[in-house]
Amino acid sequence: MAHIRHDPTATQKGKITYNSNIVSGIVALAISEVEGVSLLNNKNKGVKLNFEKQGIVADISVKVDSTCNVSSLAYKIQQSIKHNVESMTKYQVAKVDVHIQDVNFQDNPAI
Repeated sequence: MAHIRHDPTATQKGKITYNSNIVSGIVALAISEVEGVSLLNNKNKGVKLNFEKQGIVADISVKVDSTCNVSSLAYKIQQSIKHNVESMTKYQVAKVDVHIQDVNFQDNPAI
């Protein structure tokens, strides 16, 4: 039986690359982890990514529940995206712009 060891001090040979769709999926996953928010149901799913020298710039369009504090929710979205992308890939997140495009109101409001 062979044992494979990982030596973090050894120099790594080869290159790891990520398709932009993979990173978009990670961003969508990060947004789904935040309660009270959902991505828009349009062609690009509300996620636009630009890979720049200083890191990824994410432009996110979401729909939020009417009962949520919008500024707190936007901050949670930014933190979730930054944490997930940086922990799952080699990329750094330079900036996350959150655009609240729609509000989800309850079907039966209390009168």
